[in-house]
Amino acid sequence: MPIRTQVTGVLAAGLLVAAATPAAFAAESGADAARPGDVVSSEPTAFHPLPGQWTNTKAWHITYRSTTARGGPNVVSGTVIVPDDGRTGPRPLVTYAVGTVGMGDSCAPSAGFPYGTTIEATLINQIVQRGWAVAVTDYEGLGTPGDHTYTVGRAEGTAVLDAARAAQRLGIPGVSAESPVGIMGYSQGGQASSWAAELHQSYAPELKVKGTATGGVPADLMAVAHSNDGGLGSGLIFMAAAGQDAAFPELRLDTYLNGAGKALVDYFKTHCVAVDSVTGSFKKITDLTVKNPLEQADWQARLNESRLGTVAPDAPVYLYHGTVDELIPYEVGRGLRADWCGRGASVSWHALPLLGHIGGVTVGALPAADWLGDRFAGRPAQGNC
Repeated sequence: MPIRTQVTGVLAAGLLVAAATPAAFAAESGADAARPGDVVSSEPTAFHPLPGQWTNTKAWHITYRSTTARGGPNVVSGTVIVPDDGRTGPRPLVTYAVGTVGMGDSCAPSAGFPYGTTIEATLINQIVQRGWAVAVTDYEGLGTPGDHTYTVGRAEGTAVLDAARAAQRLGIPGVSAESPVGIMGYSQGGQASSWAAELHQSYAPELKVKGTATGGVPADLMAVAHSNDGGLGSGLIFMAAAGQDAAFPELRLDTYLNGAGKALVDYFKTHCVAVDSVTGSFKKITDLTVKNPLEQADWQARLNESRLGTVAPDAPVYLYHGTVDELIPYEVGRGLRADWCGRGASVSWHALPLLGHIGGVTVGALPAADWLGDRFAGRPAQGNC
């Protein structure tokens, strides 16, 4: 699950957009915002892929309405980035889901973009350089009140779709309800983007989704947890447990943890993935619990609610996975392909030979974006089910 701008004129650009669309902002800000995707707040920010690296972009930090895993309303934060290229006609919009960054608010993608410290910003910049607008959700509970509902698939999927809606409602020239939309993500972002693909038809059918590029997908959390128990990614099990508990407090995670387990989870809630991955590695569930939650029916039910493959995405999918992925087993990716293909989805499957989890995102990102470019160009997708 792990992965990890001086923009001159950003403030003026943000004020220009706001001045051009005062009615839109008045109708969709503050307490009046009610629909999923409505903008609650918006302010200019900066997008730096690396510290000090300038990009010819405009960017806005936003908060917007979305939907919890239980179906209730919430507010999520994110960032919208647009090339400052003078283009006013319709441009593609990619709603991008990042991989695991951690559970502390300081880990949110939006928090790192102005400083060039967001891990996947260089990949996002490659998309922006194609002339596409990008909306990047922070997910529920990252940069907004409450704990991050890490690995809760439905909440992630709605946040991804509503980020696209919010970008379209900002009043940015060329980004509107007519924009073709692509969905993209890897690792946790693969889970989130895949959930967005499955939810699109029922939750946000007005979005003109042309395709989803998704990789390293933890499609079956139970299988991923068992694979990582006691291994390099064992901390992710406890982060995921904390995320599920944040969405469903009746699971009462604290009653399962011993003192060491409680201390570890408390640490995760305020730190980011770079230190989390070291602190949480090579730990057994049995070493940190008084009772294994994965053996309980209520925990199994909630984790299985996040399982992917039960609904066929209504738009084509580009799905990729490293064959020696050490965090998300390759067979989990193959299983998602089989499930989607069995339900009639259009899937272009790509195994990445001899690549692990990090190798999968670095090698897989460019062809995945090329595939989205073909969808934006109106070329038919060629599935290989």
